[in-house]
Amino acid sequence: MTIGVMMDLFWILFNGNPQLFYQFLNIPFALLLYYLARQGYLSIVSRHACLTLGGFVLAIATMGPYSVLLFFSVCLSLSLSHFLEPVHIHRWTFGLQMCWQTFWHCYIQFQLYWLQETPDSRLLLATSALMLMTQRVSSLSLDLQERTVLRGFQKNTISFLSYLFCFPSLLGGPLCSFDTFAGSVRQMSRTPPLATCVGNLASKTLQVLLLLLMKYFLNLLMKSPNTLKVNRCAFQDILGIWILALLLKMNYYAHWKVSECVNNAAGMGLRGNNRTGKASWDGLSDGNPWVTEMSSRPSVFAREWNRTTAEWLRRMIFQRFDRSPLFMTFGFSAWWHGLHPGQILGFLMWAATVEGDYKLHRFLKPKLTSLWRKRLYVCLNWTFTQLTTTCVVVCVELQSLASVRLLCSSYFAVFPLLSVLSIIIL
Repeated sequence: MTIGVMMDLFWILFNGNPQLFYQFLNIPFALLLYYLARQGYLSIVSRHACLTLGGFVLAIATMGPYSVLLFFSVCLSLSLSHFLEPVHIHRWTFGLQMCWQTFWHCYIQFQLYWLQETPDSRLLLATSALMLMTQRVSSLSLDLQERTVLRGFQKNTISFLSYLFCFPSLLGGPLCSFDTFAGSVRQMSRTPPLATCVGNLASKTLQVLLLLLMKYFLNLLMKSPNTLKVNRCAFQDILGIWILALLLKMNYYAHWKVSECVNNAAGMGLRGNNRTGKASWDGLSDGNPWVTEMSSRPSVFAREWNRTTAEWLRRMIFQRFDRSPLFMTFGFSAWWHGLHPGQILGFLMWAATVEGDYKLHRFLKPKLTSLWRKRLYVCLNWTFTQLTTTCVVVCVELQSLASVRLLCSSYFAVFPLLSVLSIIIL
C-alpha cells in the first residue's frame, strides 16, 4: 500500500514533464557507470564509449524517429570539423546548426498556429534536446577555431561523440567546455568513495522532491477559484500572476537540479574540497534557486538564471558585437528559443529591464551614502526584479499571444514600461 501511494505521488509530481522524468530515470545508469569507473573496470576510452552509447539509446528510446534531429547535427558537426580549416569551422557549424534548429521550430509553429494541432511530444522533446545540442556543437566549434582543443580532438573522435551525446546532459545540460568534460571523464576513477557521492546525491534528490512538492502545491493554488480572474484589485491581480510565474520557474529549478544529480551520479561535476574539507559537487550546475530568487537586481538575475546558458550567450553573442550587444544577445536568445510571439516580446522586455537597471544603478549608486538607503534600495530593487522577471517568464513560457493579452489586461503591464522610461530619461 505504501509503495502504491509513493508511486502515485511520484507520477503526480512528474506528470506533464516527461523530460524531467526521463532525466530522473538516468540516475541509476549514471551511478552504474561511476561505480565501474571507480573500481577500475573502465578505461578512459571505455568511459567515453559508454557515455556515447547511453546517449544514443536514450535519444532513440525517448524521441523515437525524431532522434534523427540530433544524429544529423552530430554528423554535420563531425564532417565540418574534419573538412574545414579551423578559422572557418565555427561560422559554418554555428550557422548551419541554427538553420537546422530554426527549421524545426518553424515547423512546430506551423502546426500550432496554422494547422491548430498539438505537436507530437517526442518532437517537442527532440527540439528541446536539439537546442542543447546547438550549445555543445557551437561551443566545441569555437574551441576548435581558437585551437584550444584541436590536438586532443583529432587524436580521438570518440571523445567528440561522447561530449555531444553524453547521456547525463543530453536532455538537460548543464553546458560545459570540452576541456572540462574531458577532465571530468578522466577523474572518474579518482573521485571520492561511492558513499560520498551517494550522500551528495541523496541530498540533491531531496531538494528536487521539495521543489516538485512546491510546484504541486502552487499548481493546486492556481486551480483555486478566482486566482487569475481579471477585474480584481491591483494586489490580487499582481499576486495571482506572480504565483503563476513562480510555478513556471519551479519547472526550471527542478530540471536544473535533476540534471545536476545525473551528472554527479556519473562522477562528473566534482569541483574539489570546500572550506570544511568536504567534496564539492557543484562544478556542473545551471544555478541555485535560492540565489537566483534572491537576486536584488534584474541584471544579476539574468546572469544567475540558467547560468551556463548565460555564459554561452555571452561568449557567442555579447562579446562579438560592438553595437547594442545586450539587445543583440537577448534577440538571439529569442531566436534560439523558437521565436514564438510571447518569446519575442518577453526577451525584448528582459533586455530593456537589464539596460534600465544598468542606467538606474549608475545614477543612484553615488547617492547611496547611508546604510538605510542601501537597504531600502536593495529591498525596492528586489521587488522590482521579481515583478519584471514575472512578466518575462509568463510571456516566454506561455509563448502565444494569449500570454501577451494576459499581461496587457493586468496591472503588470506598468512594470516593463518603467524600465523603458528609465532608459529614455537616464
